[in-house]
Amino acid sequence: MTSIFYVFLFLFVIVCVLLCSVILIQESKSLGLGASFGGDSSDSVFGTSTAAVLKKFTAYLAGIFMLLCIALSLWTARLGRSAVYKGEKTVIEET
Repeated sequence: MTSIFYVFLFLFVIVCVLLCSVILIQESKSLGLGASFGGDSSDSVFGTSTAAVLKKFTAYLAGIFMLLCIALSLWTARLGRSAVYKGEKTVIEET
């Protein structure tokens, strides 16, 4: 059961990286940072409907991100409770 938790955690990290990348790829309304690196408003990497595609992809990634956040939060709480119910004790060492 714990291995599935780590698979979900790995997927969460991948979704986080993808979400950050997609947000940074999007063109701002005022061409803030993109204009400073020589980007032109007429240039488009993914074609003419880039803004619409990236907005939809960002929305889907944000939804997946939220679902994974909730699932991992509940799962972590359950793992913590099961460790307490089994009688596992944390040992604090004194130096």
